[in-house]
Amino acid sequence: MLKAQGIQKYYGDLHVLKGVDVSISSGEIVSIVGASGAGKSTLLHILGTLDKADQGEVTVGDKEISKLKGDKLAAYRNTEIGFIFQFHNLLPEFTAEENIIIPGLIAQKDEAKLKEKAKELAVLLGIEGRMQHKPSELSGGEQQRVAVARALINEPKIIFADEPSGNLDTQSAEALHELFFKLRDQFGQSFVIVTHNRELAQMADRMLTMQDGLIISE
Repeated sequence: MLKAQGIQKYYGDLHVLKGVDVSISSGEIVSIVGASGAGKSTLLHILGTLDKADQGEVTVGDKEISKLKGDKLAAYRNTEIGFIFQFHNLLPEFTAEENIIIPGLIAQKDEAKLKEKAKELAVLLGIEGRMQHKPSELSGGEQQRVAVARALINEPKIIFADEPSGNLDTQSAEALHELFFKLRDQFGQSFVIVTHNRELAQMADRMLTMQDGLIISE
């Protein structure tokens, strides 16, 4: 479904990615591990269109997304891709429900239908009783589940997660890891997860190990 070929990335004189090739199948969960500075997050951001490669291309299906720009890129990113980060990045002035539906409102979808979809996701994620609470009134695990629901609201084909459990306690992290597999089984989405959590990494269908800007094992 997703294929990246010959991905090179420089930051000044620093050669961060040195010709990375990777493919992700539909409905597959892939983890990316490696020491800090190996290029994991840079690769994830390029695959997810948050950053541009200096060389190489990224395609999803028959569309070369690495060539998209401006409004087309923004629209593609909002509707086809979901993001989950270590820090939930919820907007503090809005309720959980409002945070969840924001990407759908940006995509100009019907608000009533979005709220219905948000309710379904909240039940699935176990936060149905917290939807009218603001982020400051939620636990860390609940905040991250709101962020997961937000990533899913537009029914994207692929979810990119950058250290999604890095800010959670052990119990909340384990629950989040199990949730990813439950979501994949229910919705058939692909997940690409950068993590230092070896247990989560080994649960994935495939584990890619990066070192010095290259994938060295799979």
